[in-house]
Amino acid sequence: MFRRILIANRGEIAVRIIRACNDLNIESVAIYSNADRDSLHLKMATKTYLISDDPIKGYLDPDLIIQAAKETDCEAIHPGYGFLSENATFARKVVQAELVWIGPNYEVIENMGDKNKARELMQKNGIPIVPGSDPLNNLDSHSRAKIANKIGYPIILKASSGGGGRGIRVVYNESELESSFEACKREALTFFKNDDVFMEKYIQNPRHIEFQILADNYGNTIHLLERDCSIQRRHQKLIEIAPSPTMSSDLRRKMGVVAVAAAKAAKYTNAGTVEFLLDDDNKFYFMEMNTRIQVEHGVTEEITGLDLIGRQIRIANGEILDLAQSDIHAQGYAIEARINAEDVNNDFLPNPGVITAYYPALGPFVRVDSYIYKGFKIPPFYDSMIAKLIVRATSYDLAVQKLNRALNEFKIRGVKTTIPFLINICNDKDFRRGHFDTSYLEEKLQSLLPQETKDESDLIAVIATALAAQFEEQ
Repeated sequence: MFRRILIANRGEIAVRIIRACNDLNIESVAIYSNADRDSLHLKMATKTYLISDDPIKGYLDPDLIIQAAKETDCEAIHPGYGFLSENATFARKVVQAELVWIGPNYEVIENMGDKNKARELMQKNGIPIVPGSDPLNNLDSHSRAKIANKIGYPIILKASSGGGGRGIRVVYNESELESSFEACKREALTFFKNDDVFMEKYIQNPRHIEFQILADNYGNTIHLLERDCSIQRRHQKLIEIAPSPTMSSDLRRKMGVVAVAAAKAAKYTNAGTVEFLLDDDNKFYFMEMNTRIQVEHGVTEEITGLDLIGRQIRIANGEILDLAQSDIHAQGYAIEARINAEDVNNDFLPNPGVITAYYPALGPFVRVDSYIYKGFKIPPFYDSMIAKLIVRATSYDLAVQKLNRALNEFKIRGVKTTIPFLINICNDKDFRRGHFDTSYLEEKLQSLLPQETKDESDLIAVIATALAAQFEEQ
C-alpha cells in the first residue's frame, strides 16, 4: 500500500480523502493557498505544503503540484473533483514523473472529456446516444441552421470539453441559434480553453440518472447502482438520491448493463460515473462520463456500505476488485443535500464570510461532510458549497423526513446558506412523492424561495440599537 499521498485539492473533498487515507494507515499531504490557511483539511493532514500565495494558481498548476509531491516524498496524487481532476495533461505529467495517478488512465480522461469523441465511441459500441452533430465551429450559420432543423428544435448547444454546467445553451428556435452559439463558444473558450461547440436534440424535462462505476486494472467492471440527480438549478445539482425513487428493477438492470458496457468500451479503470438522460417513455440516452469521483459519491457509499475513496486508492495500488455485480444491493435510500453559502433571495449569490456558529445535524444515519467550523472565514475565491448533508433510511419517504429533520437541526450563522431553501424542497409534495425531473426547480423556484429572515446577529444588533435609543430618551 502507498505510504504517502498528496491531495491536489482543498475543502470538503480534501477532508474526505484524508479520512480515507487515515483508514488505510496512509500519510497525507495537503496543499493550500494563503486563502485556505485556516481550512480544516490542513489541520487533519499529516503534512501541509503552501502551493502558492495566489488563491487559485497553485490548485491549477500541474508542475507546482508535482513538485510538491516530489518534495514531500509522496508516491501518489489524488485529484478529488473539480480543479485538475479531469485534466488529461495533469494526469499524464503525474505518470511521467513516476508518481501514481489515483484515477483512470490519462488517455481515457482525454477521450471522455471530449464530448464528441465520447459520443462517437458510445455510438460505435451500441450505446444509445441523443441525436446530435459534430463540432459546428467550421460551419457557416446557414449550415448550422440546417443541422438544427434536421435534428428538430429545441436543441442544446454544448462545449465539447465542457462540464459542471458550463458552456451550455438551450435553443428553442432558429432566431436564437447564432447568438446562443457565439455565447456558448465564448464561455467554452473561457472555462475550457477550447471553443469547439456541438449540438444535440434537447430532451425536454428528462430525469438525470447516473450510474457509479468501479473498475480495476484487470478488466473487472461493476456498477454500484444509480443516483437521481434531477434536482438541479442551471445544470448545477442541489440534491442527489440513491437509488432513484421511481425506477423499476427491470429498468435499473437494463441501464446498469449499458453503463458497464459504456465503461468497458472506454477501457475505464478506477471510479467514474456514466450519466444518462431518462425520458417519460423510459428511453435512456448516454450523456457523458465523468472521469473522477463525484461530489455526490456519499449517497452511493451509504446504500452500498462501500468506501469509494478507499476503493479508488486500493485500485490505484494495483488491487483486484473483490466484488461481483451480484454482491451489490441497495440498503434503503440515501439523499444528499448540498449546503452552499449563498443568498437564495438574491439570485443565489455567493455569501462568503465568517462562521459565527456551527451546529451540524446529528443522529442515526445522518452524515455531514464539511470543512468549516465556528470562527472559520469562508474565502470568496472558490465554489460556494460548504457542506454536504447525507441521510439514509429504509424507504424514500422516511429518508425525506429524516433529511427534513436534519436540515432543521443544522445551524450555520454568520453567512446566508441554502438550508431554508432545501427545507422548503423537503416539504414540497411533488418532491416527497418523487414526482420531479430536471425542470422541477425551474418551474417551482418562486414557491420554494424562503421568506427572508434576519440572521440572529443582525437581530441582536437591532435590539441593542433600540435599547440604546430608549435609554438615551430617558
